Amino acid sequence: MDVLTFRDYCLSLPFTEECTPFDETTLVYKVGGRMYAFADMVDFCRVALKCDPDEALQLRERYPREITPAYHANKRLWNDVRTTGDLPDAFIREQIRNSYLLVLRQNVTPRALRDELLAYVEVHGIPEK
Repeated sequence: MDVLTFRDYCLSLPFTEECTPFDETTLVYKVGGRMYAFADMVDFCRVALKCDPDEALQLRERYPREITPAYHANKRLWNDVRTTGDLPDAFIREQIRNSYLLVLRQNVTPRALRDELLAYVEVHGIPEK
């Protein structure tokens, strides 16, 4: 996966915001004001994605060379997924989608906003490609 494909997919997810709050090269994607993905656009070799703690461990065990604890994030909740390895783009998109849904369901506040965004997603769906 290249950085433009990553960016296009993230921006295709409903209510996604793109910003660069850390520096001018780190792309950050948020839903409801909460981060679900970030990556360096110059050295695009991995993307950090939020993950359920148990699932994060399972993915790291299954793909030890491709998925590791995120370098600049809570290692329990965030995985770095290599974009230059053997993982197919469809798998990486699935992990981005899972991160987006996790943040949308658990981290977006206030509850009224979360419910509104979830209702929209239920009706309109989320792109898989």
